[in-house]
Amino acid sequence: MSEPSSPDAEPRPAKSSPRSLLARLTAFMRPTEPEDRAGIKAVLEAAHDRQVLDGESYAMISGALEVANQTVSDIMVPRSKMDMLDISKPLSELLPEIIESGHSRFPVFEDERDNIVGILLAKDLLLSITNPSIDVRPLIRPAVYIPETKRLNVLLHEFRSSRNHLAIVIDEHGGTSGLVTMEDVLEQIVGNIEDEYDEEAEKTIFQTGSNNWRAMGITDIDVFNSCFNTDLPDTDYDTLGGWLTAELGRIPRRGDSINYHGINITVVGADARRALWLHIQHDHANPQPSEHTPQKQP
Repeated sequence: MSEPSSPDAEPRPAKSSPRSLLARLTAFMRPTEPEDRAGIKAVLEAAHDRQVLDGESYAMISGALEVANQTVSDIMVPRSKMDMLDISKPLSELLPEIIESGHSRFPVFEDERDNIVGILLAKDLLLSITNPSIDVRPLIRPAVYIPETKRLNVLLHEFRSSRNHLAIVIDEHGGTSGLVTMEDVLEQIVGNIEDEYDEEAEKTIFQTGSNNWRAMGITDIDVFNSCFNTDLPDTDYDTLGGWLTAELGRIPRRGDSINYHGINITVVGADARRALWLHIQHDHANPQPSEHTPQKQP
């Protein structure tokens, strides 16, 4: 027979039974449940405002909903920024390019960049790395081609079912428009996925005309101020997108525009979390950007 517990013994705390995220949301939505996607987003925003959902959970669920509205063209790596391998080069020349880029998959072209003959996986070279004269053609895998208009939720399902992690994006004329990876799609849901090869400093502002610039939302405020002779506050925000979110009082949407001391800042790309791309333009000839003005986009 077990001994009776001491009256002075501290009682065991009751076993915690935290409600799941789904249970909390379900309880929050009653008695009126949303009937469409807009209703779901409204419930999520209200839950976030009332701290039923923390910021990370809210952003992730919103991102999962948003991928159904986004297309490949919204997130793809453009053709001009694609790291590609020339099949005519020997392995001894390709290896430095592979190592420097840090990628695990590469589109391979022949003669010209639009003539993509397949995909080369860096891991397939491991067994052949001791033979620099090897022909890489037998190692090339078929490329997957998708249109710019494909929805991200559909693409994610195709990536999972086919076990492909990279697809070549083609335009309406059949030309190469860019590429997209599974990581690109997942980042729309969980946020930026950093790895050891991500560059710490990257060019984020590009001049596209005499009075036109495109800036990434992750542009440091110090960099923006230096380029455009502005004085955006940098005490509470680190990035241009963060400042814009505070100015708007909500997550920026495509088409949102702000005029700051003679500079028009318009959102031209955004997802459920943040502004991705901004169009910058002076509404008059002066003031002009400083000597640190970025170079024209290649």
